[in-house]
Amino acid sequence: MRKLLFGFFGALMCVGVQAGELSVDTTDPLFLQSRSGFLSTTALDYFDNGLRIGQYFSYGLTDRLVIGGNLHYQQDFDGPQDGFSSFDIGGIYRLGTADENSNHIIYDVLFGLKFGGSHRVRIPDYADSTYYAGLRFGRQYAGVTLAATVKSSWIFDDEPYGMAFVDFMPEVYFRVNDNWRVGGNVALRKATNKHYDEESIGIKIVREYGRTQYVGHFDYAFEADGITTGLAINILF
Repeated sequence: MRKLLFGFFGALMCVGVQAGELSVDTTDPLFLQSRSGFLSTTALDYFDNGLRIGQYFSYGLTDRLVIGGNLHYQQDFDGPQDGFSSFDIGGIYRLGTADENSNHIIYDVLFGLKFGGSHRVRIPDYADSTYYAGLRFGRQYAGVTLAATVKSSWIFDDEPYGMAFVDFMPEVYFRVNDNWRVGGNVALRKATNKHYDEESIGIKIVREYGRTQYVGHFDYAFEADGITTGLAINILF
């Protein structure tokens, strides 16, 4: 399974591409809305024995700084982990634009905190009292974006975690034509509690209608041997 999925990810590199409008391509890994831009993302994910619905909002305070928040509700069909996740408030600051260096590399700083939520929803990504910071970087070409994110998270909720973990996620994203995009990523997680170390791979297909994008995705986690599929709608105001 692992060889098959990584082979599919490699095959994405053969997809034909053409130029697209970056300013409204909200699924692009390096997308950052401009001043006063408002982005809404509604997501629905199905995973092993569970369903999760989430809402994300973000607003461009300046052309370099975006703040946002998100909240998820989880229904566990085969266990006790039902309820709301922690509330995530964070931001993205653009340290460097493509026009500010000869290699045309974009650099972003990520930061935020998570708090509250149901005591029954305590998987690492949705735990209470979590602080995170990271760096996102890459380059946007006319038809393809190459990017990577490094993010460190510290969980101060002592029950049951009280741990830290680092995520590294390289991504490739193709603007196939004016309406369609396809992307893939590999995610690697290293945690102070080895039980939560993880390797996963994901693909997404995007259909764009003006300032709205419909996104379908598939993710497979190797260590947990779990599949997550889902749909999302991005609307840029």
